[in-house]
This record gives sequence, structure tokens and C-alpha cells, in this order.
Amino acid sequence: MSLTDKAITQIRELIRSGALPPGSKLPPEPELAAQLGLSRNLAREAVKALAVARILEVRRGDGTYVTSLQPSLLLEGLGGAVELLQGDSAAVQDLIEVRRLLEPVATSLAATRISDEQLAEVERHLEAMREAHDDVELLNAHDAAFHRAVIAATGNETLLTLLEGISGRTLRARTWRGLVDAQASDRTIAEHEAIFRALSIRDASLSQAAALMHVSNTALWLSEHLHSGEALPWA
Repeated sequence: MSLTDKAITQIRELIRSGALPPGSKLPPEPELAAQLGLSRNLAREAVKALAVARILEVRRGDGTYVTSLQPSLLLEGLGGAVELLQGDSAAVQDLIEVRRLLEPVATSLAATRISDEQLAEVERHLEAMREAHDDVELLNAHDAAFHRAVIAATGNETLLTLLEGISGRTLRARTWRGLVDAQASDRTIAEHEAIFRALSIRDASLSQAAALMHVSNTALWLSEHLHSGEALPWA
């Protein structure tokens, strides 16, 4: 472990232990360095690294603060990292596989927690998908919003952020499917209708099965086309 990594670990431990709770201000750099037994350069580099990770926020003219440490903030970089994998067909398949593992279970959980208002939001996106039938880009935008609304109904912010980072970044693969497969829109809408029906009766098992069928069909289609030698259109 490098000296900078050790410095980062020391500051993280102060945060983890509650010595520096969310929203608190760090001591001035000389004081922080002395407290941790570090050089000022090491303390500065550690603070910079933790700021990039959204654990700390450097406010010019004010000081350095611990952020809210909310999952949506700390995991914000996941989507950007995933975006860099998009040119790799194997990586895109891996992302859809992860989505296949997580999203059906999340949909099952949503079925047990979704409110009438949240269910109405899911239905609005389903209706928008029907209306956008021949507009692949718009249909897929509402597709993504449909799933976000479902996962948001779990009330689990960490799960929502993880799936948003993964599922949202597979949108181009789903758009490609809609452009090259004339039947994709009909199948996609039918699969989302099945998910909505299961959610509307609060059936967790049926919701999980409907979501699994939907994501699996996308994964199967993509795998078949990539194995046939077709290149990703954005690679």
C-alpha cells in the first residue's frame, strides 16, 4: 500500500468511526496532517482522492467537508465507469447479465412495497411506451423510466443507484435491438405489460418471473446477434 493510500485509509477511518460525521468540516490541512502524522503533501493528496470519490467536498474559501455519504452520491461514478465499457461487446453482455441477476429480485421487492401513486407512475410510462411504439428512441427512454419507477418503489436507494448505473447504460443496446428487429417494440411492450399486471396485484413471485423473462429475452437476443459476428454500432 502506498503512503497516499495509507493516508486515504486514515481519513476514511475517521469518517467510518464517526469522528468526522456526514456534513462535518475537516480540520485545516496543517492540523489534519499533524493529527494523522502525515506530511502536508500526503494529507493534500488524500483529500483530493476522497473528493474525487465524492466522500469529501472541497469548498473554495471555506474548507473541506464530509459529504452526505448518500448512496446516490457515492455511487454516482458507477455510471461513468460503466459508460467506458460500452465499446466492448463482452462488457455489455456482462452488464446485462448483472441486470438479469438484480432486476427481477428488485421487481419482486417492489411488488410488496409499491404504493398506488408509484404504480400509477409506472402505468404512465407504460402508456407512453405504447404511444411511442414506432419511435425507438422515445420508447426506450420510457422503458428506462418504467424500470426506474419500479425500482424506486423498493425504497432502497442503494439498489436504485446500482441498477440505474447498470441498466441505464445498456440503453443503447436496447435501442439497437429496436432498430434492427421489427418485432422488438411489440415484444418489449408486451413484456412490460406483464410486469405491470403482476405489480398491480402485488404478486412478488409473478413480478419477479415477468421481469426475469423480460431481461432474459434482451440478453438472449443480444448474445445471438453478437455471436453472429455483428459489431456493436457504437464501438
